[in-house]
Amino acid sequence: MKRRNFLQNIATIGAVSALSPKVLSSETLNTRNTTSGPLVIASGNGLKATEKAMELIKNGADALDAVIAGVNIVEDDPNDMTVGYGGFPNEEGVVELDSSVMHGPSNRCGAVASLRNIKNPSLVAKLVMERTDHVLIVGEGALKFAKAHGFKEMDLLTDKSREAWLKWKETMSNVDDWLPPHSIEDKTIGMALREYSRTWGTINCDAIDLKGNISGVTTTSGLAFKIPGRVGDSPIIGAGLFVDNEVGAAGSTGRGESNLTNCSSVLIVEYMRQGKSPEEACLMMLKRVLKNIKEKRLLDDEGKPKFDLQFYALNKKGEFGGASFFSGARMAVHDGKENKLVNMAYLFNRK
Repeated sequence: MKRRNFLQNIATIGAVSALSPKVLSSETLNTRNTTSGPLVIASGNGLKATEKAMELIKNGADALDAVIAGVNIVEDDPNDMTVGYGGFPNEEGVVELDSSVMHGPSNRCGAVASLRNIKNPSLVAKLVMERTDHVLIVGEGALKFAKAHGFKEMDLLTDKSREAWLKWKETMSNVDDWLPPHSIEDKTIGMALREYSRTWGTINCDAIDLKGNISGVTTTSGLAFKIPGRVGDSPIIGAGLFVDNEVGAAGSTGRGESNLTNCSSVLIVEYMRQGKSPEEACLMMLKRVLKNIKEKRLLDDEGKPKFDLQFYALNKKGEFGGASFFSGARMAVHDGKENKLVNMAYLFNRK
C-alpha cells in the first residue's frame, strides 16, 4: 500500500470512529477565493508575527524566511512568557526552548529541543534543516551546534519569569509532573491547572507566499515548570507542525503530550487532502484526540478534557481555520489586506 493511501485510510478511520460531542459554536469558515497567497496565520499571540511575515512576503520573501522572522519578534519579547527570552523555566529555573520548521517546496525540515541559553530556537532549527543531514538535535548537542554557527549564549530567565518560578516553588511545588504509580482509571491523580502555574504556551505561524509555496514554524519554551529535558509536540514534525506544499499546513499550541500521542498536524493535513476545510479538519482532529484520552485524570466528571489544545491550518486554496477544545481561542490572520484576530471554532463552552 502506498504511503499516501495508508495515511488517507488512517484519516478516514479516525473521522468515522471519533467522538462527536456537540460543537457549541463554529465561526463561519474564513475563506479566500484566490488559488495562491499571500496569506499568513498564527496562534493568538502572533499578530506581530503575521504583520512582519506578510511585509516580507509582499517584498518577495520565501514563506519560511518570512514566518521565522515573524516569530523571532515573539521569541525576543520578554513579555511573552511562553516563547524564547523570558519564557517560563523548567522546575529547576532553567529556560529550555523547542522549535521546528518545515519548508514546503523542498519538503525539508529541521528542529531543536531542550535548547538552553539561545533565545531564537527557530533560527537554529532552520540551520539544522539547511546545514545538516538531520531533522532534530537536542540538549547539549543543540547548544553546541548553535554556538558553532555564531549564536551567543545568554541568560533567558527574566525577573518576571524568575518571580513566577519562585512563586510556584513556594506555593505549588507539591503539584508537579511527578506521578505516583496509578492506573489509567485513577481520577485522584490530578493536574494543577491554575493559569499562572501550568502554562502551555507556544507560537505557530504558517504562510503562503507570492509563489503559492507553503511553509511553517512552531516555537516554544514549553510547559511551565516541566521536568528538565521534557519535550512536547512543538519540535516534532507531524505533531507540532506539518507542511505539504500540495495541500497545506497545520500547527498546534496547548498540551503537547496529548498532541504527541496523536500526531495531529500530519493528520489535519491529510483531512484537508480529502477535501475537508481547514476548520473542519481541526475540529475532526480535536474529536480524535478526545476519543483517545484513556487516563481518567485528564478528564472531568462530564468527560471534558482538563486542558486545552488548539489547532491552526491553511490550505493551498488560501482557506484557513482553527479550532480549540474550549471557547475563547483566537488566531491571528493576515490576508494581505488586514491583520486581525479571528475567533476559532470549539467543542465546549469554557466555564
